[in-house]
Parts: sequence; C-alpha cells; structure tokens
Amino acid sequence: MSEMLGRSFRVLEYLASHPEGVPLSLLAGDLQIPLSASHRLLTELIRYGYVRQEQRDGHYVLTIKLVSIGLSFLSNSGVVDVAQPLLDQLAKATGELVRLAVVDGDELTFVAKAQGATHGLRYDPDMGLSVALSCSAAGHAWLSTLPEDDAMALVAKKGLGKPEDFGPKAPTTLKAVMVYVKAARQRGFSLINEVFAPGMTAMAAPVFGPSGPAIGVITIAGPAVRLTAQRMETLGPTLMQAAAEVATASGASALFKKRA
Repeated sequence: MSEMLGRSFRVLEYLASHPEGVPLSLLAGDLQIPLSASHRLLTELIRYGYVRQEQRDGHYVLTIKLVSIGLSFLSNSGVVDVAQPLLDQLAKATGELVRLAVVDGDELTFVAKAQGATHGLRYDPDMGLSVALSCSAAGHAWLSTLPEDDAMALVAKKGLGKPEDFGPKAPTTLKAVMVYVKAARQRGFSLINEVFAPGMTAMAAPVFGPSGPAIGVITIAGPAVRLTAQRMETLGPTLMQAAAEVATASGASALFKKRA
C-alpha cells in the first residue's frame, strides 16, 4: 500500500510538469514503474477524478481537481486574504513581480503573487510546488534566518541547482551558496543577479512569526535591465517594511498561525 501511494504521488507530480499530457509508455519509462503497474495507477487516478485520458491521442493529463483542492485550502486558510492587498501594494510601488512563499517543514512554497509591471518586459514564472533553495532569492532569504549549520544541512539535503537549468551564476558549491546566505543575513534581505534565470534579478526578505522563526518570504523579481543591483538596494527598506506588515497581519491566517 505504501509503495502504491508513493507511486501515485510520483505520477501526479510528473503529470503536473507535463500539462500537454504524456503517453503511458513515456510516463512508465521516465518514472521507472512497470507498464502494467503504471496503467493500474492511472486507471485508479482516473476513477477518482485526478487524471483523464485524452480521446484524441490517448495521452494522460491532470484534471483541475488537484488545483481546486489547493486553491480551496489557500482560500480557507486566509493567507491570500491577509497577504494579497499588501502584495498588490508592493507590486504597484515597485512595478515588478512580487510573490509570497510560505515555510512548510523544510520546503518553501509560493502561494500568492502580484504583478506590478503594466507594460514592457514582464517576468512572471510559473508557480512551482517548491522553491529551489540554493539558487533563489527566496531560498537565500529563508536560509539566512536559520543557524548556519542547519542552513548548510538543508542545502545539502535539497541539492544544488545547475547553471544550465537555472541562471549562469547559480552557485555550484555549498560554500558558494553560503556566501549569498551570509550576505542576506547581514543585509536583512537577499539579492541575486542571473542566479535563478538568465537576465533576471530578484530580492527577498523573510516574514517572521510572533515567536521568532520565519514563516514565509516575500520576493521582488524582474529583468536585470530594469531591476538593477542599485535599484534593489534602494528597494530594500520598502521590501522589509512589506514583510513586517505581512508578519503583523499573519495572525488572521490559520496557515500562518500554524507555522508560527
């Protein structure tokens, strides 16, 4: 039962990264699950409404049921109601993409965003299930709130991002990651330039709970030609003020209360 449950989650995560759908043989091969077992899992997931099979080509795709569950959870938790007005305000003030990530165990997950760029080049990456800690402003900001040994252990556990998969300046050693983390700790917020993606910059500040530990992170991200290092330094106090305001309002969210 445990193995079947684990395989089911792997199938769902795999299909989430293939919104166009995939044939059975490709899914089974990539996940290294026997063809017959993959077919049985997909049949069960179809029965429960999480997957459907396209009549046109026979490919398997996720339904919106999983998305609906996630959105329902966020709605009931109150986190979006609490944070969204503050994110909108920060996005309007900066003219860039602003996002909120919530700490969940040893994961950092984006749950809300606001787009401040109304014209020109807009940076708006897909919302992922989990933040890449080693090569993201959000990851560095959160790691900066942890004891150094804990931060290093977490990066070692999660792994390093490759420059070919992220930005050309993505750190490739634990020591290099900690340089960013230490700078964020001293500054109060993190800064990256072409670390997460080519031609893109970002900054992030932690949101602290009433008992001390960080419960989330707010980020600002945009094109390097517009969101320059000098501009990010200037925006630092504004970002940290927004993080403090979200922290103050966090008591109204069941999700934040749990993490605090």
